[in-house]
Amino acid sequence: MRSIFAIALALPLFSTAQDLPQPSPKGKVEQVVGLTKVKVEYSRPSAKGRKIFGDLVPFGELWRTGANMCSTVELSGPAMVAGKPVVKGKYSLFTIPGEKEWTIILNTDTTLGGTDGYDQAKDAVRFTAPSVAAEWTETFTIDLDEVKDDKARVDLRWENTRTSFGIYADASEQALANIKEAMAKTEIKAGTYGRCARYCVDKGVMLPEALAWAEKSVSMEKKYWTLHTLALCQAANGKYKEAVATANESMALAQAENDASYVGMNKTRIEEWGTKAR
Repeated sequence: MRSIFAIALALPLFSTAQDLPQPSPKGKVEQVVGLTKVKVEYSRPSAKGRKIFGDLVPFGELWRTGANMCSTVELSGPAMVAGKPVVKGKYSLFTIPGEKEWTIILNTDTTLGGTDGYDQAKDAVRFTAPSVAAEWTETFTIDLDEVKDDKARVDLRWENTRTSFGIYADASEQALANIKEAMAKTEIKAGTYGRCARYCVDKGVMLPEALAWAEKSVSMEKKYWTLHTLALCQAANGKYKEAVATANESMALAQAENDASYVGMNKTRIEEWGTKAR
């Protein structure tokens, strides 16, 4: 009976043994690039006064790029990673740090707990990226920055070092298919017309259609942002005189709403289009 009672007392200890702070806690970052979701999962060791690169993490040797289980990068669609094609899927992230440049590796084996068992034959892509001096980062960090259009920059930061590479996920084909699908519906909201028009004018595609959609958006909801999109579409179709007039109207409404950003954007466009409108 005593042994059973002792086991019963010990059970709560075992059940809570894992509920302790981890030296290298798990981290995750998700970012949509174009229409592709990029998800990175990794463990985050801290420097804790130690010399990292060239010591704790030796130069010229394969590194799991984090702690514990290997770090992973998952793509919901195809992408160009550092200019190299990578298909949809989940990959382990390995690196070989160097003083001036790193080798970055995406490998198809995501079951590894470290570098043991790593097989170069399973690499999906391998490339080099420069290593640059950066502000101090105590805890190893993977992040995505400069997210615009269909592009983003992946940063690996630790100690006073940053290594970066680009991801490009062209969403044009899917976006245009989505636009055509949206425009085929019987009921279309002003925001849908406006967003589709803005996408097309920014990409320089389907410009006559974009102008018609922008006009429809303004007719349904005249706001300074819908007017600004209409002005952009008018200019893209060579209607500079109309674009200046629309931009002035947009700017007046933006001033009334104290939106300095749109006031500035309209001023810049009016100056640009003014000479072409003569």
